[in-house]
Amino acid sequence: MSLDAVLARIDDDLPAATERLLDLLRIPSISTDPAYKADCDRAADWLVRDLSELGVEVSKRPTPGHPMVVGHVGDSGPHLLFYGHYDVQPVDPLDLWDNDPFDPQIEETAKGTVIRGRGSSDDKGQLMTFVEALRAWKNVKGDWPCRITFFLEGEEESGSPSLVPFMKENADELKTDIALICDTGLFESRTPAIVTMLRGLLGEEITITGPSLDLHSGMYGGIAMNPIRVLSKIIASLHDETGRITIPGFYDGVPELSDDLEAQWQGLAFNHQKFLEDVGLSDPAGEQDRTPLEMIWSRPTCEVNGIWGGYTGDGFKTVLPSKAHAKISFRLVGTQDPLAIRENFRAMVSEMLPPDCEVSFAPHGASGASGADFSDPMFEAARKALSDEWNIPAAYIGCGGSIPIAGHFQQILGTEPMLIGFGKDDDALHSPNEKYDMESFHKGIRSWARILDALT
Repeated sequence: MSLDAVLARIDDDLPAATERLLDLLRIPSISTDPAYKADCDRAADWLVRDLSELGVEVSKRPTPGHPMVVGHVGDSGPHLLFYGHYDVQPVDPLDLWDNDPFDPQIEETAKGTVIRGRGSSDDKGQLMTFVEALRAWKNVKGDWPCRITFFLEGEEESGSPSLVPFMKENADELKTDIALICDTGLFESRTPAIVTMLRGLLGEEITITGPSLDLHSGMYGGIAMNPIRVLSKIIASLHDETGRITIPGFYDGVPELSDDLEAQWQGLAFNHQKFLEDVGLSDPAGEQDRTPLEMIWSRPTCEVNGIWGGYTGDGFKTVLPSKAHAKISFRLVGTQDPLAIRENFRAMVSEMLPPDCEVSFAPHGASGASGADFSDPMFEAARKALSDEWNIPAAYIGCGGSIPIAGHFQQILGTEPMLIGFGKDDDALHSPNEKYDMESFHKGIRSWARILDALT
């Protein structure tokens, strides 16, 4: 049987595939809220049942948190692992949803037909594109394209606390030639892409303490050190006038972009003005000697995510606060060492403290960047398969965000990650009225069929 027969089966089976996705979307598998623990378990059971009916040797594996779903098929050819997650983000604020987040709907919009509901794009819809491609392949050809391991997680949206221990305990079972991750998107909602760069993430919360209690600004203003003033000076010092980050040693391990990749990125003709205009901005604010795509894909950042202190309620309260707080995060690239950056950041802050002030720190995660070695011929085969399906040359791109699982595959299993997804920029991930474009769902299934054919 030819690939054309598989693609035709995907087209014919799209209504049934859509109904299966809607059924999975109805399960409120919110991993971060203990009230939904049973629903997360139910989503895992749903996947076990669906994969089992397809002929996958699959089981639900317990963890200290939500279960993993692990399955295996095939006995010859390259060994591929497919990773996805069945848990979803909370839905608050509920009043901003047009419909019940867990009563998914098919809607007609000005941009086409969409599947609306929590998890439709992140990540249940993406996960099911691979499952449906394999379903069509098996139904048409009666066998599997190669050896495939399914690895489906239930805690991705809550920090994956069980993931690393599970991977270490089951490394022999999970080790494969390539790990396929379907949790990314199309470039500018139209160009198929393989993500080869992911930034790491480091978080720090700092608290500056001055006086032992809040002070009357009339009695103490001018003589007492205000911790908000101290914190403001520290934050202002983190960047110079060109946007470069001033923490000592911060750029150690930051690589320059290769000529080939730089040329490919320039060929994408990224419209940074529209990208910024869509959120009410106009000028790129990063390092001024870098292109906009470099700023969001291949350069590190330092951002203030929250700042507070003193009285912030209605009206006015003339106090000098005892404490001031900030949450600061760093996106990391290349071989930057998050622990070294944490140490250097803390030292810099401590050195800037005036007399009568002290600082405390609270860490929030520390993961390095990851990058795929796309010299492996499988990457180019997958890129050509994507190009054939979308009739647009697929690109190797970066990603400004962090997907720690990609690095875990490399570090724990020695397996190269291949990140391919079909989300669009306006899918409203983590936000009210999340959607998944029906074209993305349909062509995503067809894309995986082409990729499986190309890799085997």
